[in-house]
This record gives sequence, C-alpha cells and structure tokens, in this order.
Amino acid sequence: MNYDKKRYKIYTWKNWMILHWILNPGLAINDLILGQKIPKVSLEDKTIDKPRIERTFVPCPHCQAMHDGRTWSTQNGTAFKNWFGLYCKECGNIIPCLPNGLSFIILAITFPIWGWFKERMKAKWLEKQPARFDNISVDHIPNPFDKKTWVATGLTWGVLMFLMMSIVFPYFKDQEITLQSVLIGVVIWSIGGLGFGYTMKRYTNKKIKKSDKNTAANV
Repeated sequence: MNYDKKRYKIYTWKNWMILHWILNPGLAINDLILGQKIPKVSLEDKTIDKPRIERTFVPCPHCQAMHDGRTWSTQNGTAFKNWFGLYCKECGNIIPCLPNGLSFIILAITFPIWGWFKERMKAKWLEKQPARFDNISVDHIPNPFDKKTWVATGLTWGVLMFLMMSIVFPYFKDQEITLQSVLIGVVIWSIGGLGFGYTMKRYTNKKIKKSDKNTAANV
C-alpha cells in the first residue's frame, strides 16, 4: 500500500518503539504466550488534533481498511490471543505483524514439533475471530498512560521484566539466584518500569504540532 507521507507518519521496524518490541527478550512472553502483536506498519495521522494514541491507525494490506489502533485493546478483549496476527474485521484476513526476536528463535527451533499442526491451529483460530470483533468500540477506551495510571502500567511492565530477567532466565541458564541479585533486580526494574511508564505517557499523549497539522491539512 502507498500512504500519503505528508498526512501520515509511518511506523515500521525502524522506529525505536518497534525495535524495542523486537529486541527485548522479556516481551517474548507477550508475543509467544499472551498473543500480543505489533503490526508491521502503523500510521499516525498528522491532521488530527488529539493525543497520539487516538490518531494511530493500522492499515489492512488486503482490503485497505484503516483500523483505529485501539481496536485491539484489553477493554475490547482483543489485545491478546492474536497469535497469528491482527484480524481484520472488514475482510477477514490477517494483518501481518512483527515477531519478537526471542520468540522467533524459539518458534524456529521448535518448528519440527508444532509445524505439523500450524495450519489446523490457524484455521481454528480464524473461526473464533469474527465473534471477538462483533461489538468492539474505541469511543471510551482510556489511555493506559494517562494521568497517574502510567505509574501502575509502568510498574506492571517492570514486574514482568523482573521475573523474566532476574528469575526465569537465570533459572534456565543454571545461574545462581541470590538475595542480592533479586534485590538488585527489584531496584533496577522498579526504576526501569517507572521510566518506561513515563516515557510512554509522554509518547502517547503527545499532540501534533500546529505547524505540522497545517502543513498536512493543506496538502
């Protein structure tokens, strides 16, 4: 698909947020187990005077439909269980997504085991998707990084990262898990979680500059 670059800011794997999704091994849980996905392409409309989270769209390469990015949210019950990609409720096809690096490696190594059942699992997954998107709404979805909620969201992320980096990975690598290493991990990931939450608060609530909006609107 071709996009109006003067109207839309295009996000691909080259964006730092997307690279974080790909390179952070802790997010393999979100990708592989929870089924949370990031589209290969997303768009930010520069003509809308709203926070970034409200002007982000996911295009379907099959039918060219423009989906509000909040279509896939916890409030709609669609944020997770997207193991094969993001379902397009307009045409029934799958919007391609980017894998987390670690989950990609795990899937590649274990492919001889699950590869035989891939198409069957995908078909059953597709059968369930239309019902999941029947009554979705994006009108009253709160920003998870708005006001003080960014603290709780950031700390939740920090807890997940702490469990992965300080407990799970050392355990499977046969590394010793000590009280000192746990306490250090608590401090590091508490600070990291708050930093992540605050960064996302600034990122998702940012509005378009008036100069950029006028430029896009006049094209």
